[in-house]
Amino acid sequence: MSEKIVQTAGRKSLGEFAPEFAHFNDDVLFGENWNNEDIDLKTRCIITVVALMSSGITDSSLTYHLENAKAHGVTRAEIAAIVTHAAFYVGWPKAWAVFNMAKGVWSEE
Repeated sequence: MSEKIVQTAGRKSLGEFAPEFAHFNDDVLFGENWNNEDIDLKTRCIITVVALMSSGITDSSLTYHLENAKAHGVTRAEIAAIVTHAAFYVGWPKAWAVFNMAKGVWSEE
């Protein structure tokens, strides 16, 4: 594995309020799931963006995962093709929302 994913957002944001949720977020979701080597990080990033898109999630978590996808090699052309493809299955308005966010993430390309 090229890099180990480490997440602390759960503990930073919810550690005192919801420590069990913070543990699951940081140690299980990101610590174990994101470090599973059966799927490469680029593919995992793409799956996550599409899952958030299909759920209609267009908040800071989607921005984080778009930035993460870019950091793991997803190009502007690839994200455009991914979102366009998914739009036919999960909804055109959702694609518009994701494109509006993705344009900011890939703005310098």
